[in-house]
Amino acid sequence: MVFDFLKGEFIDVISWLDDTRDTMVWRFDRRGQAIKYGAKLTVREGQAAVFIHEGQLADVFQPGLYMLETNNMPILTTLQHWDHGLQSPFKSEVYFVNTTRFNDQKWGTKNPIMARDPEFGPVRLRAFGTYSMRVTDPGKFIQEVVGTDGEFTSDEISFQIRNVIVQSASQVLAKSGIPVLDMAANLADLGKIIANAIAPQVGEYGLSIPEFYIENISLPEEVEKALDKRTSMGVVGDLNRYMQFNAAESMSQPGSAMGSAMGAGMGMGMGASMAQNMGPWGGQAGAAATPPPLPPQPPAGKVWHLAVDGATTGPFGEGDLARMAAEGRLTRATMVWTPGQDGWKMATDTDLARLLDSVPPPLPKP
Repeated sequence: MVFDFLKGEFIDVISWLDDTRDTMVWRFDRRGQAIKYGAKLTVREGQAAVFIHEGQLADVFQPGLYMLETNNMPILTTLQHWDHGLQSPFKSEVYFVNTTRFNDQKWGTKNPIMARDPEFGPVRLRAFGTYSMRVTDPGKFIQEVVGTDGEFTSDEISFQIRNVIVQSASQVLAKSGIPVLDMAANLADLGKIIANAIAPQVGEYGLSIPEFYIENISLPEEVEKALDKRTSMGVVGDLNRYMQFNAAESMSQPGSAMGSAMGAGMGMGMGASMAQNMGPWGGQAGAAATPPPLPPQPPAGKVWHLAVDGATTGPFGEGDLARMAAEGRLTRATMVWTPGQDGWKMATDTDLARLLDSVPPPLPKP
């Protein structure tokens, strides 16, 4: 009767039902750590059971139903020096390991990554994304990471994994040589390179990274604003015509003060024009004077920057350049640049030469 009572104190069913989403390892707790010989062990899909005997890694069980006997526990049997006929209870720690994927883990760079862009030169990049991880070697994971923790969650290892990812991501992005403007088209390839780079180090923890994603690579805010301005200039095209169009649209709005003033001005202008075109007493208009031809102009639509006293000025439109040439502030030796031009050049080596040819030479000294 006493023996039967003691047998009832021993554990004869070992299993784990996980109702959380972040538990990676759970230790099966029982009083005295006494397990009945022949007890049933249930390991469900997405789990592994690891037996630790006197601080040493013993047997690892994959999904299935087991009777804990000597033939199912070869390592533990060796450690216990069991005789095959022995059926006494034994003491071991049992850890259940969740081997499913832990998805939607976040990673990101805390500090900018310095890289050399072929178009913009040195730039600072930030990157972030998501990844998934899973335990592929339960025994190694227990030995290297968990230790004797009775309940180990994904948050406890994710910080270390993020450090590994950021270190490799920084090296890959800095050495990629891919222009910043083309990185969005290469996120998938960069993600595969980073995942392959971190695989060996993560594998030392008994883990793997089955999925790795780069969601975004960004520039500092001030650089992005500069790029937005550059893009806007490209969309606008001819800046002078764009300003004229905006002014015309504003004046054409009904009820606006500018529209009303413009209407009155147009009426006065039309009346004056008719009076000039009419001869005396309603006669025919006299011969209109033909204005002199305009001097040759540089191609329409360009804006120019000038180098004056070591500083860049501009941009200047066609009218500004003509006036500056007449005033002598734009000469053949002035260094100029326009979008699309390969570096700074003297005005005489650009389209502005035609504009300068129309400027008369200085008067001879008396």
